[in-house]
Amino acid sequence: MKKGDRTQETSRPARRSVPNLPAQLVAAPSFSILPPSSESLSLDMPSNGSENRGCCSCENPIALNIRLGPLVAVIAQAKRHAGRVAKLLAEEYPDAKCALEFRTPLQLLIATILSAQCTDVRVNLVTKDLFRRYRTADDFARADAQELEQQIKSTGFFRNKAKNIQACCRRLVDESDGEVPAELERLVKLPGIGRKTANVVLGTAFGIASGVVVDTHVSRLSQRLGLTKHKDPVKIERDLMSLLPATEWVDFSHRMIHHGRRICLARRPKCEICRLGKICPRVGVAQPKAIKTAPKAAKTAKPVKKRVRSAPRI
Repeated sequence: MKKGDRTQETSRPARRSVPNLPAQLVAAPSFSILPPSSESLSLDMPSNGSENRGCCSCENPIALNIRLGPLVAVIAQAKRHAGRVAKLLAEEYPDAKCALEFRTPLQLLIATILSAQCTDVRVNLVTKDLFRRYRTADDFARADAQELEQQIKSTGFFRNKAKNIQACCRRLVDESDGEVPAELERLVKLPGIGRKTANVVLGTAFGIASGVVVDTHVSRLSQRLGLTKHKDPVKIERDLMSLLPATEWVDFSHRMIHHGRRICLARRPKCEICRLGKICPRVGVAQPKAIKTAPKAAKTAKPVKKRVRSAPRI
């Protein structure tokens, strides 16, 4: 073979092939799904092939469907499992609602800030007198910091919570005339307000399903039920939102929280009386060890040795 032929052969473009999908997506275990971004699962074919000439999926869509087959099956299975969980929880807790007591969106916002690292029962005891003294966002913004700290001291981390409450209320007074906005993007920009608090306020006070509230109970139950493999609340929420319809997001959170407080406890879950026991894979739950008792051997009577008395010496 001549040099010229060799150079021509090596200069030919390599044949394009369908890219390999990540192994954790193709071989995902049952009832545990990590949904990829919408971009990686986009199967829409372009209207004009010349626009995406270098796209591998456009050149070989059959091979792409073959590779995506196992992933689509896993997603469908996970959604069916999540649907059964949501149905059983709805039957068990048909009237589940937020445990925090409030009358206005502002009161729910303040109560949710106080609920961090504190029980809802304690928060309700504190807010009973707190909301009588401070009725508007302007009242909280103008309140004496030390007096506010003493009012919420029993909820824990009271200095940081008082600081966030006043900073949040000042922002509300300056930007929205003291009214709580009904938009997720504006809520998460307020001091001390994260995605969890924003979802609580929007879903409970305004009836807007902006996401799934992921607290310690929802996080624990989602992992045990095999609905997610993550521990990060944002990633857990992403998984739950991909498995459940938006109409279930608000009530599903309340029911999971109720179930976590009554049945699926952190240390000793009551699996024997759990309504979800038949479909729960119990991920991370230690199974009780059976105590093995060895049969006691029958005691055998020891032979009695007779002492032979020696003859007396004379």
